[in-house]
Amino acid sequence: MTVLGFDFGLNRTGVAIANLLTGMATPVCVLYSKNGQPDWQGIDKLINEWRPEKLIVGMPSMLDGSDSSMKKTITRFCNALEKHTGLPVDTASEQLSSREAEQRLKSARQAGRKRKIRKEEIDQLAAAIILENWMQEQSHGQQL
Repeated sequence: MTVLGFDFGLNRTGVAIANLLTGMATPVCVLYSKNGQPDWQGIDKLINEWRPEKLIVGMPSMLDGSDSSMKKTITRFCNALEKHTGLPVDTASEQLSSREAEQRLKSARQAGRKRKIRKEEIDQLAAAIILENWMQEQSHGQQL
């Protein structure tokens, strides 16, 4: 099964792909919102290219477990995404995924990477981390 993951943001949305057979998640791209709307054309292109069977969207929460201020916005995106694509949409915890992505990129830079870390790279890698977390949750008893 192939799943496409989204680290949704009001301006940029990181996207990653994962294959449940391999358990690997790979950053793919960043989509940019236009006039306050997600890049539906870009999403359609990714759906056609990767043919995922499920879509996963990161759902933030506060460190104490309470809802994030973005919860309603992301829930609306999830509903619109499911309606637009006709694919099932799940959410996964994205708590600290952007911070973890930034740390991984900084470690790569310390190990010899030359380029400056860009926000787009963090968003893409955060989407991959969201997928990794979702796959790990699924492997601990929940059904895919």
